Amino acid sequence: MRHKAGPGASDRRPAAIARIGPLEFSGGVMVVEIERKFLVRNEVWRSLVTTEATIRQAYLASGERSTTRVRIKNGSNATVTIKSKRAELRRLEIEYPISVLDAEALLSLRHSGLIEKTRFIVPWREHRWEVDVFSGDNDGLVIAEIELRHEDETFDRPPWLGIEITGQSQYYNGSLARQPFRQWPSQRSAKAIG
Repeated sequence: MRHKAGPGASDRRPAAIARIGPLEFSGGVMVVEIERKFLVRNEVWRSLVTTEATIRQAYLASGERSTTRVRIKNGSNATVTIKSKRAELRRLEIEYPISVLDAEALLSLRHSGLIEKTRFIVPWREHRWEVDVFSGDNDGLVIAEIELRHEDETFDRPPWLGIEITGQSQYYNGSLARQPFRQWPSQRSAKAIG
C-alpha cells in the first residue's frame, strides 16, 4: 500500500510509520510504499485478472540513496518517480505526472536498459496483487507484488505464488535494467522460474 507521508514529517528523512498521512506539495505525491514480492510458479492467476496495462520504463539516474525512473503506461499516461534506493519492504516514493511526449524524450536519456512488462491486476481475498509479466530482455520472468498498509499486515497466499524475493535486489526493476533476466547464468534463471 502506498501511504502518503504525514504532516510534521521531517523534510530530511522519510516519515516514521506513525506519521503516515497526507503531505501537501505542488505537483506530485509523496508516499511510503510497503510491498512484498514473490516469484510466480504457474498460470492459475490468469483466470482471475480484472485489468492489465502495458508498461515501458527506464532509469534516468541511480545514486547511492535514490533512483529516478520514467514510466509510460498504456502509451497514454506517463510519470517521473523518485524512489529511495534500498530494496526493502518499505521505501519512500515521490511521483509526478508528465506528458507522454516528455516521457518518450526522457527514455532516450536512460542510463541502462528498457524495462518492458505487462501488469495484471489480480484480486485475491481482501488484497489486490500486481502480477508483472516481463518481456524484452527480461522475458521469462514473472513477479507478483502485494502492497500492504503496514509492515506486519498478514495476507492469504494465493496458490500460484512461488518463493518470496522481497529485498533481493536482482529482482527489482532498477537491477533488471542493468542486468536483465535473460543475461543471468542459466542455473540462477532456472531457480527463478521454478
